[in-house]
Formats: sequence, C-alpha cells, structure tokens
Amino acid sequence: MSILNNIKALKEVFWINPKYENFDNVKDSLEVSKEDVLDAEKRLNRFAPYIKSVFPETASSGGIIESPIAKIPNMKKRMENDLDKKILGELLVKLDSNLPIAGSIKARGGIYEVLKHAETLAIKKDMLSVEDDYSIINSDRFRDFYSDYTIQVGSTGNLGLSIGIMSAKLGFKVKVHMSSDAKQWKKDLLRSKGVEVIEYASDYSKAVEEGRKLSDMDPKSYFIDDENSKDLFMGYAVAALRLKVQLEDMNVIVDEKHPLYVYLPCGVGGGPGGVSYGLKLVYGDNVHCFFAEPTHSPAMLLGLVTGLHSKICVQDYGIDNKTEADGLAVGRPSSFVGKTMERLLSGAYTIDDDRLYKLLKNLVDEEQIYLEPSALAGFMGPVYVSSREEAKYLENATHICWATGGSLVPKEFMKKYYEKGKMLNIKRAI
Repeated sequence: MSILNNIKALKEVFWINPKYENFDNVKDSLEVSKEDVLDAEKRLNRFAPYIKSVFPETASSGGIIESPIAKIPNMKKRMENDLDKKILGELLVKLDSNLPIAGSIKARGGIYEVLKHAETLAIKKDMLSVEDDYSIINSDRFRDFYSDYTIQVGSTGNLGLSIGIMSAKLGFKVKVHMSSDAKQWKKDLLRSKGVEVIEYASDYSKAVEEGRKLSDMDPKSYFIDDENSKDLFMGYAVAALRLKVQLEDMNVIVDEKHPLYVYLPCGVGGGPGGVSYGLKLVYGDNVHCFFAEPTHSPAMLLGLVTGLHSKICVQDYGIDNKTEADGLAVGRPSSFVGKTMERLLSGAYTIDDDRLYKLLKNLVDEEQIYLEPSALAGFMGPVYVSSREEAKYLENATHICWATGGSLVPKEFMKKYYEKGKMLNIKRAI
C-alpha cells in the first residue's frame, strides 16, 4: 500500500476512510449512546455550582467549562497565499486552548471523569445526592473524605494537567505518570498544585502501563485510562451539544447544503474521538470529522489504515514517535476509539513539526491567537479537503479547526515557539 510506504517515510499524507458509512447505519452497533452523552451533560451541570465556587475564572459561565469559537478570516487568507490553495467555505477556530482550569481539550474529558468518580464515591457514602447543591463539596468535610483516595493517570502532559488540577482541588491524592515527551513546565505546574509527578524515560504507552500497575495494587486508587475510558469519551462528546448552540448564535447553518468539516489533533484518540462522536449525534451525515497527527506519531492513522488498531504501534514501522507536539506523541492508539470511529471518521492526515511552528507563528501574526504546537495540527485539514476534486461543492461549507491547547504555556516558551516559526519557510506542495 503506497500510503503505508509514505507514512513509514515520514511524509505528510491525507487519507480518506474507505470504511466510512452513514451514521444511521452505525449508531446502534456502538458501545456508546446518545443517552450516555446526555447523562454526562447533566452531571457537568450538577457540578457547575461547585466549579464556580472553587475556580473563580468560571464565574461568568456559571461554573460551566466551555471555550469560545471565532472566525479567522485573516488566517484563511494567509494560508491561501502561503500555500497557493483556495480554502472553500468559512474558516473558524474552536478555542479549547482557552478552556478554564486546564487550558486544553483535556479539561473536558479529564475533569469530567474526575468529577464522576468523586460523585460516585460521595453518593455511595450517603454524603451526596443528585438533588443537592453541589457547592457543598467545597468543604473540609469533603476534602477530608477524598484525601483517603488516590487518582492516577498516564500522560504526555495536558491530560495530566486537567486530572491533576481537578483532583487536587477536590482533595484527592494524585499521581501523574508522565512520559519523556512531557514538557518540564507542565511537570512543574502539577507539582506546584500538590500533585506527585512520576517521570519515565520511555514514551506514553509505558507511562500508562506502569501507572495502571501501581494503581491496581491500591484498592483505594482509581486509574483514569486514556486508552480505554468510556467516561473520558463522554466528557469530550458533550462539547458537540454546546458547539451546536454556539454555531446557532453565530447564524452558521449546518445541513446537507451547508456541510460542517471539523479537524481535530489526535494523540491516543480519546479527545478527538469523543468530540467527533458527539458531532455525529448532533449533525449526522452533515458533519465530516478528520484526525490530524504528527508525521512521527501517526498511531491512530496506522491503526485505522491497517485495521489493527491497538495491535500495531508506530515503532513497528520504524517510526520514532518523537515530536514537538507533546500531546500527540503517542505510539499506540486506543482500540476503543479506533473501533468506535472506524466507520464514522471521514479521514485523517499527518503534518510535520516544522509546519506546526509556521502555522503557530502565522496565527499569532494574523489573529493574535496563541496556541501550543500540537494545537495547530488541525489547520491543514481545510487545505487538504478544499484541494480535492469534490471540493467545488464546498462554497457553503464551514471548517472548524479544533485548537486543543495553549493558554497555560509560559510566555517565554510561547516566544520561543514563535521565533522558531519565524525561521522557517515552508511552502511545500500539498
């Protein structure tokens, strides 16, 4: 297969999923349902009074953790000029980089699973009922109760931040097992919140494996498994219900004649998989989702192209899994997400690190939006899709690049990212 040869050669590739089916043909065979997503939304609403009471930055939203969406016409023009390709339709960015508390898409799934676990423990001990005002959780009584329990997770960075910050705030002991790809500032931030950070010289999969083993040895420890967690998936999926309201407020139409294209940076798959599933629930066949991965970490793409999912890793193809996009530095994809999305995902593509930095610099110049490198992976999607023969039908389309992280990046690091982007001159053909 030529695409496998190109992936192995670390070339940028664009792949259309041959197994894609209409949503109605697939939805009843999946492990997750619309009811699961609606249940997750209700739980987040129950916790809103607590979130508002402990994180003042959420006061204006009433304790709802949500991000803005924005049109980026100047960036669209810049990309068209730099790449000599017209982007058909309107270009928007979903700024999960600005999500309160954790500053990344992981504030959705990671925080949701922590909250669900906290709720389950408290209800089991008759300390809480779903009819209560959850602001009562902001008390020494609850913090003392949770301090008897531990939450653990394996992470390349952002998931660890979301789970560490939320768990510590509730009162849990927290252990975050971090791979060699994790940025030092993320480790430092976690430690400043009272989180125990355990570092590994190997990659993400090893950190998860060791974290799971240690957690299993402690009956009062709960391991949040980014590779297989249905709860994480549900937390991410709630984003689609909220996006629908935002698009309606912007008078953005999504129907058969006005398709929606969404491009999501992908690591192990939970975040983009959950968001994509939620979007399918909301928009059905009128939305088309694409995953974006670094050329050096194309784990999900390999799993989907071969059909092997978690039974294959990038190292099997001699790929080193070394990328500056730390949140995407995953060598083996989630089997749960791969199997869930294999008939729902429209396609996937890879992007090299240099292009990420160039896009980062241009987005600052054109829109004054600052993202971490991995969050720029989605931005090539509209160019690829608009370059296809079928693209003449896309004049009424809306493209959303999902910006997955960046607001917590220290200014000195963001400046280095920007300066690196300035040094690059990338105009390679698509």
